[in-house]
Amino acid sequence: MEATSKVPVHDTDCLNLEPKSKACPRPKPGEAAGGCAFDGAQITLLPIADAAHLVHGPAACIGNSWESRGSLSSGPRLSEYGFGTALGERDIIFGAEKKLKASIDYIAVRFAPPAIFVYATCVTALIGEDLDAVCGEASTRLGLPVIPVTSPGFLGSKNLGNRLAGEALMQYVIGRSEPDDAVRGTSVNLLGEYNIAGEMWEIERLMNRAGISVSSRITGDGRFREIGWAHRAKVNMVVCSRALLGLAKRMEHTYRIPYFEGSFYGAKETSYSLRQMAYLLNDRDTEFKVDRLIEREEARVAEALKPYRKLFKGKRAILYTGGVKSWSVISALNELGIRVVGVGTNKSTAEDVSRIVDRIGEDAEYIPEGGAKRILKAVKERKADLMIAGGRNMYVAMKERIPFIDINQERHTAYAGYDGLLRLAEQIRYTLQHPVWELAERPAPWEEAGKTHDR
Repeated sequence: MEATSKVPVHDTDCLNLEPKSKACPRPKPGEAAGGCAFDGAQITLLPIADAAHLVHGPAACIGNSWESRGSLSSGPRLSEYGFGTALGERDIIFGAEKKLKASIDYIAVRFAPPAIFVYATCVTALIGEDLDAVCGEASTRLGLPVIPVTSPGFLGSKNLGNRLAGEALMQYVIGRSEPDDAVRGTSVNLLGEYNIAGEMWEIERLMNRAGISVSSRITGDGRFREIGWAHRAKVNMVVCSRALLGLAKRMEHTYRIPYFEGSFYGAKETSYSLRQMAYLLNDRDTEFKVDRLIEREEARVAEALKPYRKLFKGKRAILYTGGVKSWSVISALNELGIRVVGVGTNKSTAEDVSRIVDRIGEDAEYIPEGGAKRILKAVKERKADLMIAGGRNMYVAMKERIPFIDINQERHTAYAGYDGLLRLAEQIRYTLQHPVWELAERPAPWEEAGKTHDR
């Protein structure tokens, strides 16, 4: 297993025993990391559409990720069922392994899935439920994979949960099946691509036009058996580095599959990713097809963006997201002529931050921690015209009358690829020119009434 992040050490001031020293701040679960390990594991595995996903814990845990993200499926919808053991007080006191076994049996008989993922939660981990033993016995007895996902929330951040989910795939899934036909020599795995708003479908069509096939989708619109033959691919592309970079490294070590980190946000990043695929595939014909495709697409996009670049000239934006989007969306905005004057770094790796600096320099505002107050301060100080962030910040923007674009997992608009850049441009134009801003600049009706009364 890859080394996981350690529990943050409190400031050394907390060790000062003098009477005047301040008390250590109480921890706030999930605040700094943007979610817990259980949440992160579900984000990674729930897009496997034909598998069943069973949460072993209280009923409240079941609704943690279901229907809260825009990962789309082209076929089975079994993963949309909210299976859970719904533990009560007696289960917590006396144990619930029999209840878990009965739940697994019910799912296997009623739905006949190709696999069942069973998630530990904080409660079941604390009371000592032996998830591995129950899943192992059920797998042998039922003749189908029953996979324990040991990522209770208290282990750490959402990103740690992503990595633990990758470990579960490596240990129980990858290498356990073979494709019907020999995988072509130009096949690529997409790691950390969750098909938000259908983005992966567009990317796959783009890759196919260049003669590159997708071997395994890990995990957007994924299928259990398809992920099992991921070890037969020739290249791994890590779309979200913070999530499944460890899995890519493990596959390189075990199966000798080279990997690279890339993005599909913006024309330049998309072109780079396609060229890197062709280079690692080491196929001259594929390289030629990629070059021709990029030449046509970049020319088309450049022509289509001319009116937008004129409209966006001088516009400033605050980008508050994390991971791969923290730097790749900057590239897309630069291509639109929008200057990023502030960016969130709370979920970004050191490599992500380095890429951010390369794209916007050190003069921009770097926001290591969230909170509406901190983001609004950056918007006002940097005189930003636009806020691009996750849905949780939307209402802050509305209250403060700031044009807002949702960029995170809950959105319903695909921004990846060449056409995705055009959609982003149109969405920003619509947001900045929405008629509501003309109304927002007018005095409120009661203010108008007050002026009339004064006269």
